[in-house]
This record gives sequence, structure tokens and C-alpha cells, in this order.
Amino acid sequence: MMTQWYTRAAAKGVVISGQLWQPNSMLRMSTNCNNDNTNNRDDLNSIFKQKRILRTQVRKTLKAIDPSLRSQQDNAIQDIILGAPWFKSSLRLCAYISCSALREVDTFKLLSQILQPPPSGGKKLYVPRVEDKNSNMRMLNVSRIDDLVANSMNILEPDPVDADGNAREDVLQANEPVDILLLPGLAFDKSGRRLGRGGGYYDTFLKNYQDLAETRNWKQPLLVALSYSQQILDDGVIPVTSTDVLVDALVSPEGVIPISSAAFNRFQNGYLSWT
Repeated sequence: MMTQWYTRAAAKGVVISGQLWQPNSMLRMSTNCNNDNTNNRDDLNSIFKQKRILRTQVRKTLKAIDPSLRSQQDNAIQDIILGAPWFKSSLRLCAYISCSALREVDTFKLLSQILQPPPSGGKKLYVPRVEDKNSNMRMLNVSRIDDLVANSMNILEPDPVDADGNAREDVLQANEPVDILLLPGLAFDKSGRRLGRGGGYYDTFLKNYQDLAETRNWKQPLLVALSYSQQILDDGVIPVTSTDVLVDALVSPEGVIPISSAAFNRFQNGYLSWT
């Protein structure tokens, strides 16, 4: 019942300490922001300010979630993905490595399953490695959980070379496309908007990969974000600029939320439950 209550509340706003938080009027101004005005410096500064305020609010929301409820949602989200036909049929994918300190949806059950040998696993997996402070991030191939090491911020990521001293395959250098990218974020809406943490790493990487796929005439990968119920905001509340990449679908504890036409086509025989 508690999970259902939080989910219903999240469809309309954000829950903070049991109370429903609705974005203030300044945040609601972002509804009318679009790519036509992002070239104006004042408008950009306004959008960045709105994003900072929204990030602060969402972080408070995430901090207030009861650990037992968080664990329930983590398990529900991962179980939904693991049971979904669109996931089972995928051969190659990118996925983030969750960080509990950042209160991201847990992915370790997913990663462990992906890295199992066939028939339960056998997929090719690429995970992120941050290269610098200039929004540069690579997705490198790993074959075992043990391939991951803690960086200076205690976030797990792959070493650039494997145990044999060979450079790990970079997904941008791979000869075959990935089917799915599983993405983190601070907040989302059902129009596909995603609020990141402000570093621009995922938006930069996603744009580079989409350009690569277009150049090589590959089918674009499905961008699927994992979201706690409390992270799903009203449509239009999240401000966007021309560099923000929209996601194709969300997975929440309630099920899959298809957004783009590509997602609807992919999920038509899959796991749908949100109307």
C-alpha cells in the first residue's frame, strides 16, 4: 500500500517526508522553455538556475525515502527489466553502475545477471568510466563484476585495461551497435525529459553515440531510464536545453512507461503497465 501511495503521489509531484511537494511557480515557467530560446544567454542562465533548484528539491526527496521502501523499489525495477522480452532479446547494452551514496536505482542484480554465462546471461555489457571533468565519459566492455574498481570518489568503474593488460573495448569503437542504454538520473517526466546531476557526461556521451549510429546507419539504441516513483515529475517541470537528450522510456516500480514511438514499437509485446 505504501508503495502504491508514493507512486500515485509521484505522478502529480514529489513526496518529501510524506508530504507532496509541488514545483514552485518559477520552476513551472520552464514548461514554456524550448530549443528556440536556448541560444539566448539570459534564458540559458535562467534554465540552469531552475535546474539547480530542482536538483536540490529532488535530492531532499530521495534522502527522505525510507530505506526499506527504497530496497523494495530497487528490487521491483530490476525484476521488471529482467523479465521483459525487450531486455531478454537484447544482445549488447550499456548500463550504469549504481552508487548508493548518490541514491541511484540499484543495478547490481541486473549487472550480475547480464554477466552470467548463457543461457541466463551472455549479453555484451559496457559500463561508464569518467575520463575528466570536461563531461568526457567512455563506456567500456566488462565481463565480470570483479572488473570494476573504486575511483577517487568511491564510485565503481572499469579499469581502462583488463587483467591481461589489453585495452578494454570502447563502445564508440565497437563494430556492432548496442540495443539498449540503461540510464540514471535525478528526475524524469513522461514526455522523456531527464534531469541529470549537472556534469553533462551522459548527454555528451549519448549525443556522440547517436551521431555514430547515424553515421554507420545503425538502428538507434533504446534509451531507458530507471526511476524511483518519487523521481517522476509533472510533464514540463524539468527545464531543457538543446543539449539535453530525451529518453525513450522509464522503468519505475509500477512498470514500463514507454514514451517515444520507438519504445512503443519495441514494447508492444513487452511489459507495459502505466497508462
